Amino acid sequence: MATRFEIAMPEDRDPIRLRAAGEEALGEIEGIEARLSLYLPSSEIARVNALASSEPVRVSSEVFDLLRRCARLSDLSQGAFDPTIGPLMRCWGFMRGGGARPDPAALATAREAVGMRWVELDEARSSVRFARAGMMLDLGAVGKGHAIDVAVACLREAGVVNALIHGGTSSVFGLGSQEDGTPWKVAIESPSTSSDGGAGDDRLLAVATLKEQGLAVSAVWGKSFQSGGRELGHVMDPRLGHPVSHTRLAAVSLESSLEADALSTALLALGVDGLNWLGSVRPRARALVLPEFGGPRTIGALSPES
Repeated sequence: MATRFEIAMPEDRDPIRLRAAGEEALGEIEGIEARLSLYLPSSEIARVNALASSEPVRVSSEVFDLLRRCARLSDLSQGAFDPTIGPLMRCWGFMRGGGARPDPAALATAREAVGMRWVELDEARSSVRFARAGMMLDLGAVGKGHAIDVAVACLREAGVVNALIHGGTSSVFGLGSQEDGTPWKVAIESPSTSSDGGAGDDRLLAVATLKEQGLAVSAVWGKSFQSGGRELGHVMDPRLGHPVSHTRLAAVSLESSLEADALSTALLALGVDGLNWLGSVRPRARALVLPEFGGPRTIGALSPES
């Protein structure tokens, strides 16, 4: 995940208890990083990537359940979200740095190794096997959301009723409410791009109110490069084998941070047309899409007036 997680909790009569609960929740997140990281050779995901093309690899119940949920969400989004994008991320150079346009032959080979349908999940053995060579799981689109869901469960178990937790500010969960009883409020801003010199358009797109809800924001920012006069970021459209360029930002609010993470990634690839799809598959979702040109489009009460 390679990001900073923080927990904010209103003052309490027992600050020592709150601090202990927060430290335990952050400890859970560190453990998840150790199990899911693509870059730690000892992680479960790294072991799956190294071996699953040749043999079934047994994984923990946590990782197996996470992959099963990913498979369902990939199917739900018709492949707009797909955690097997590792070969594409590597081919486009985003695992080494800011990215670069790949050789067409290399890209064609990478695309052949992408598709959640080629991941065989054996529930009886809690094992994972790749049906094609060269496949690579990359759980970057759901890792933060999963970690936040686990941390929130940990806080609840410790008796914490009010807290705001975020991972890198792009994945947030509002547990309970603020000290005055009002919902947590999180600003969503237009992302900066390399074409505007990094200054960005800092205008406010929306203010999301969160009470027992998560918010995930996917955007063309961070690792990116210019190609053909367009900004190509590190969020990949698995269906096309190409970085998303027609959408600048997508935000989704749901009760599950993991689902919000995955579906905001899918929505970034689907663009404005994906709002109707999201409303049909998750009627309780609130969402915003900022296309490459024009103003934001929304569903639910996620708008500049919310």
